[in-house]
Amino acid sequence: MTPATAITLAVLAFVLLVLVVSPIVMFNRFVRQRTLIDESWGQTDVELTRRHELIPNLVATVEGYAAHEAEVLQTLARAREEATAHQTGSPDDRRPFEERLGTAVHTVLARAEAYPELKASANFLQLQDELTNTEDRIAAARRFYNGNVRAYNTRVSTFPSNLIAGAFHFERREFFELADPAARRAPQVDLG
Repeated sequence: MTPATAITLAVLAFVLLVLVVSPIVMFNRFVRQRTLIDESWGQTDVELTRRHELIPNLVATVEGYAAHEAEVLQTLARAREEATAHQTGSPDDRRPFEERLGTAVHTVLARAEAYPELKASANFLQLQDELTNTEDRIAAARRFYNGNVRAYNTRVSTFPSNLIAGAFHFERREFFELADPAARRAPQVDLG
């Protein structure tokens, strides 16, 4: 065997190795990214569920001080029920319900400003603080989830990984974006 033949065989063996190993590496990376997306959605879901669980306490606390805000409280309770009913949906399916719930929470907290005795209530202050922390954690979880989706969707769409994505049915994932700016902001705690 001549040195040129040995080099040619070595190059061919290397190319063949790359052609065999690359798809395996790409497939495994897709699986890891998909798992990371599912895990990050799970964390987002935990925080959304936490918000759902805080709402009845908020309604009960505000009801005691602001009985004539019944319509606002009913809107909040209805938004919570709808969001809870869609907990098993995809991020895109859940988005409008979670958005309405976030807006309803902000409305109740804004209306509470008109009731000094409510604002002074230890229960209300604790709930307001819990909701603010929960909304902050929802926003952080949403950013983490969306970052993972963005990286995954980029791989699904770019060459050569799109060939593996198409062959093994790795589909683009949905972002969890809230269109309503009020639903994206955490409620503000008034310390004064």
